[in-house]
Amino acid sequence: MKKVYLKDIAKVLRSKNSGPFEMTLDIIFKSKEDYEKIKKLGVINEDLISKIYGIDKEKIITFVYFDAANAIKITIPRLRPQGTVGETDMHAAQQHVPLMFVEIPWE
Repeated sequence: MKKVYLKDIAKVLRSKNSGPFEMTLDIIFKSKEDYEKIKKLGVINEDLISKIYGIDKEKIITFVYFDAANAIKITIPRLRPQGTVGETDMHAAQQHVPLMFVEIPWE
């Protein structure tokens, strides 16, 4: 079975502000078929998010398969509050990049 990157399956991969202490990750798939396949594989899960973003699984605020939009929506705490010293992405607009290269088993 070949593997592909999530960026090659998803129509939209984005991160955004969800207030000064949280950010949201959205993964929206090109088709209902691709979404259902990903959902069934279970590759995108709380364990993966915990590993990628270096947070305890219990700190994930929201992890939802949103069937109506063929999407997965995840909300996690920001590593540093928005605008504080050392914070590097004021709008959390670049935080989706690690998701782009998640390898997915794909037929």
